[in-house]
Order: sequence, then C-alpha cells, then structure tokens
Amino acid sequence: MYRVLALFVTFIALTLTAHAEVVGKVDTAFKLLGANHAIVIEAFDDPKVQGVACHLSRAKTGGIKGSLGLSEDKSDASIACRQVGPISFQDKLKQGERVFTKKTSLIFKSMQVVRFYDAKRNTLVYLVYSDRVIEGSPKNAISTVPIMPWK
Repeated sequence: MYRVLALFVTFIALTLTAHAEVVGKVDTAFKLLGANHAIVIEAFDDPKVQGVACHLSRAKTGGIKGSLGLSEDKSDASIACRQVGPISFQDKLKQGERVFTKKTSLIFKSMQVVRFYDAKRNTLVYLVYSDRVIEGSPKNAISTVPIMPWK
C-alpha cells in the first residue's frame, strides 16, 4: 500500500516540476552493448522564479539495462543555478519546495532539486539529492542565487 501511495505521489510531483533540456553529455565508460555510461548535463528554469536557470550534471548508467531504462543511476550529481534575467516570483514560495525531479531507476529512485529561501541574505538556495522510497542517499550539492537588481 505504501509503495502504491509513494508511486502516486512521485507521479504527481513529476507533473508539477520543471522539465529539463539536455545541454550535452560525456561518456565515462565504454559498453560493448548498449549506451556507454555517461555524465549528462541538463538545464531547467525554476517554474516559480522567473529569471533563474539551473544546470544539473548527473551520472547516467549505460549498457543494455541502461538503454532499456531498467538500471539504477548513481546518486552523484552537481548543480549550478544563476540569475539570467530580472527575478520575479510567479507564486508564493514554500521552503523545501520541489522544483525539478528526474527518475533515476525504473520505479523507486529519483533525483530531486528543492528550493529554499534564505531571507536574512535575500538568497535562493537550490539543493540536489537522490531519494528512494525506502532509503535515500546522503550525497548532495547546493547552489545559491542572491536576488539582485538586473541591469
């Protein structure tokens, strides 16, 4: 029952978050059959904060299982977010709000990007991490975007 509920919640979260564009990729290991293991670079815009764009690099498993979408990608990721125009808020921001999700296994694992607002420093903080229905990973990375006037 919990797994069905978790799948439903994940599905809803996927429909409410930003969509990424692949910027590029580099191969990290040759695979005789199927795609090579790779690092993929993706870009997405924060769906509620106009003027902020993020770039995410993440591990992508290759081989036959990876090519068929049956493998589980590693939890390694890096993120860089920047102001790319005047910042304006499309809606009220929530602390720890999910702004991007990418499935990294067939069912139970995903990579998440969540946003926090540091009011004292007037800065947006983006955190990328990997989670599973049962157990996530402590591997994470952050990027900060100070809210500044745009010229």
